[in-house]
Amino acid sequence: MKIIILGAGQVGGNLAQNLAREAGDITVVDIDGDTLRDLQDRLDIRTVKGHASHPDILRQAGAEEADMIIAVTNSDEVNMMACQVGHTVYHTPTKIARVRATGYLSHEEAIFGNEAMPVDFLVNPEQIVTEDVKQLIDHPGALQVMDFAAGQVKLVAIKAYYGGPLVDQELRYLRQHMPSIDTRVAAIFRRDRPIIPEGSTVIEPDDEVFFIAASADIQAVMSELRRTERPYKRIVIAGGGHIGAGLARGLEQRYRVFIIEQRKQRAYELSETLDHAIVLAGDASDRDLLLAENVEETDVFCSVTNDDEVNIMSCMLAKDLGARKVIALINNPAYVDLIQRSDDIDIVISPQQATLGSILSHIRKGDVVRVHTLRSGAAEAIEAIAHGDERSSKVIGKAIEDIDLPEGTTIGAIVRDNEVLIAHDDVIVAPDDHIILFLVDRKRIQDVEKLFQAPFSFF
Repeated sequence: MKIIILGAGQVGGNLAQNLAREAGDITVVDIDGDTLRDLQDRLDIRTVKGHASHPDILRQAGAEEADMIIAVTNSDEVNMMACQVGHTVYHTPTKIARVRATGYLSHEEAIFGNEAMPVDFLVNPEQIVTEDVKQLIDHPGALQVMDFAAGQVKLVAIKAYYGGPLVDQELRYLRQHMPSIDTRVAAIFRRDRPIIPEGSTVIEPDDEVFFIAASADIQAVMSELRRTERPYKRIVIAGGGHIGAGLARGLEQRYRVFIIEQRKQRAYELSETLDHAIVLAGDASDRDLLLAENVEETDVFCSVTNDDEVNIMSCMLAKDLGARKVIALINNPAYVDLIQRSDDIDIVISPQQATLGSILSHIRKGDVVRVHTLRSGAAEAIEAIAHGDERSSKVIGKAIEDIDLPEGTTIGAIVRDNEVLIAHDDVIVAPDDHIILFLVDRKRIQDVEKLFQAPFSFF
């Protein structure tokens, strides 16, 4: 597949790095020559310097033969125009654009379509991050929550704590602890190294455990794997931009929400548009302000400003002052890796990783319909559809134990119509099943894609 990535920023660079590992034909376009040289030194890709929406630059990048354009520059307008040029001049089959402005997104159906602005798939990082944080708040104790099959199934990461019901026990006893609930541990990360779980695998304290279950059973499973956390009630959001405002609107009906915004005019605007959230004008890293607002009574302090340093320092300060859990939005990948190795901040949200998963959903072959990247891109969870019949498909009609899965790959669950089937060895795959897989080694993704490539007769 020939892919042109427009924009070599953190999202574009991260995407190029991930796709280059999979031996794709990748070209990156950007106006910053230094950034392009750095990418080309590290990755086996082509680069073109120039304005991403200019027809001549797109031609140099190979738009005439490209299968896909992914426009992720910092400008919504450039991204949209590049898709327009790709469609009308070069007839590029698939166009993906990152669009942030709510003004465009609120008129999505009217603006985006082949008759108007020909963008096939829109990616909105702020919306993706907002939903991710809401999931974390709705599931106390989770490190990451991922939806599959239209929300029928969730894959959840938690940290196993000393004294938890299943710590120091073999996984085979999980069903004995919960005879009425079906679940499966998809993977375990121990000291940053993946472990493919088996019945004899023993969960140890501080293991990062990924388990899958029907959405209605998630809380019950979490209580078996770790100490039960009381539900959150008081939420403080630092930053009143698109993400902060979206979070406040999504949470204010169910939680006591406080939002701190440094810009007085923006704070005033938020106070006029939010119904129940309390808006505070001030600096989220101001110790006196946090103390005055009883930060020690806060269940979740979430810093989502557009400044990594502010997010890190305000979270560390809030944690030091007694906040129960802190979540920081961090854009710089170097900061993400550093913070995740410490205990100063409970959860780090990376917009680049969240956006990457959304884009990969449209790139993966073999009728892959959903992708979540995990562990800073090292692992991946995907939802694929089994098409064909027993003669044409490599998975249909086979029991899970008989499917030749690539090394490091596990099947966690199958969704058949509206029924969730946890992937035990004797479960047989049927046509049109949605299959949720976990890959601890993303180098195997092409092998997984081949398993689910639809037969020619299907089209």
